[in-house]
Amino acid sequence: MERPDYPLAGTCRCGAVAIEISADPIMTAACHCRGCQQMAASAFSLTAMVPSPAFRVTKGEPVKGGIKGPELDHYCCPDCHSWMFTRIKGMDAFVNVRPTMFDNPVWSRPFIETMTAEKLDWATTPARHSYTGFPPVEDYPKLMAEFADAR
Repeated sequence: MERPDYPLAGTCRCGAVAIEISADPIMTAACHCRGCQQMAASAFSLTAMVPSPAFRVTKGEPVKGGIKGPELDHYCCPDCHSWMFTRIKGMDAFVNVRPTMFDNPVWSRPFIETMTAEKLDWATTPARHSYTGFPPVEDYPKLMAEFADAR
């Protein structure tokens, strides 16, 4: 897999909000849940799980949109309403960033796919691992190690 030069910069569709990551994600995923289908207006959403200290908003003030608590918050551009990232309550170690926001979308290839019980029957991804729901908690260390080795 291509190793990008950091930091990676990205913006929403209109450019009013800019973000940056300064480290590799801990994993990438495609989520097939109905909520992600609706938020992304697509068959699934893509995410790069970026360590929180390596993520920052560099321009603008994102607003909560879509889901607004209590378990998670989606953050969007206040002008074009692009869904840019998600923070999950109790999982402060990482931020789920939409990898297609970056000028170089190197981290857009999903390593795992989740919520396939809700996927559209024609939707496919190149993910190495597939889960009908979310991976069991005990699978995450193995998955993160395998993702790191694949880079």
